[in-house]
Amino acid sequence: MKKYLLLFSVVILASCQDGNVVEEAVLIGTETNAAETLERNPNIKAKNIILFIGDGMGPNQVALARFAVGGANHRLSFENFPVTGIVLNHSAENLYTDSAAAATAWAAGVKTKNGYLSVDSDNKFLPTIPELLSTKGYLTGLVATSSITHATPAAFYAHIKSRSKHKQIAQMLVESDIAIALGGGSEFFKLPLSDQTIHLIENGQSLDQDKLTQHARVLGLFAEDGLDRRLAPPTQLHMTEKALDFLDAKTSNCSGFFLMSEGSQIDWAGHDNNVKYMLSEFTDFDDTVAAAIEFAKQDKETLILVTADHATGGLVLQKPRGSSVRAQWTTTSHDLSSINIYAYGPGAEKFSGVMDNTEIFDRMLEVLDYENLDSNNCVN
Repeated sequence: MKKYLLLFSVVILASCQDGNVVEEAVLIGTETNAAETLERNPNIKAKNIILFIGDGMGPNQVALARFAVGGANHRLSFENFPVTGIVLNHSAENLYTDSAAAATAWAAGVKTKNGYLSVDSDNKFLPTIPELLSTKGYLTGLVATSSITHATPAAFYAHIKSRSKHKQIAQMLVESDIAIALGGGSEFFKLPLSDQTIHLIENGQSLDQDKLTQHARVLGLFAEDGLDRRLAPPTQLHMTEKALDFLDAKTSNCSGFFLMSEGSQIDWAGHDNNVKYMLSEFTDFDDTVAAAIEFAKQDKETLILVTADHATGGLVLQKPRGSSVRAQWTTTSHDLSSINIYAYGPGAEKFSGVMDNTEIFDRMLEVLDYENLDSNNCVN
């Protein structure tokens, strides 16, 4: 897969606090990649879906990443997608959403309370898209730079009204049908695993050396909790490439695959009001999307979606001073802005316009023609 490296330079020219406002100056980059026209073929039906989540990635995070890499005329990998929509993301009882409620909307198509994972507001079980697709011969993979039991990945397999119960959530992953899950969170699992059908990987070297397709299920745990970049764990790009290779090989005799890959720490940088941290995480995220685009170009039957659960940090971009953009953080929490969705591949046209986040679930199933899929078994 072709890899793209995003380069940026952040200089803290000013860091001042005025109430809750923190301002940083970000140098405008010069590595401009102009807009690229991606091929569209309306006659092909989607077989696979790759859903990318930039946790905390609001429109201004996207804009700042673009400016920091290549300036006004630069395009990030997913900004070349032919279809863009706007997503409304409030939770069931609040204009404010957390990651659990937002991820439940994509995973199960229903609004729920903040903190709830794939149960409704009355704590009733909601079937998730991996669970529904598994009855149709699909395999599912999950990748996160947080713990794999964190809210976003957990919503695709866990059913619980508290996102903080990581040990219970970890056991739900072990008992699920998820074929490959890569991220952090080893402290939440009972190791060694009681389920001997799961192949456990605990370091990046094993991720490269093991022949993953020899195993029915793979669980990669590369940190006690979230991935600590200082310890050089596998990147989102590396984990996603391995998950894609695994799923593509294992579904040669299956209906297809569903892969969710999350850039979890874009959100953490927003909570920290740390531009340099945010842009570093964004680099890995955008490189990962670029690699998936190369896969989809070859495969022809893969829909790629890029979206977010919410924006974090109340990021405001002000008039430049010289060659620097003024980036202001106005909160250390999530904000209420709508977020975008970008779509490329068969069925992308269904993700245009303004939609509720629950509609992403419905439209993904519609793209795969879920109701008419054969209920066949996946032969590996």
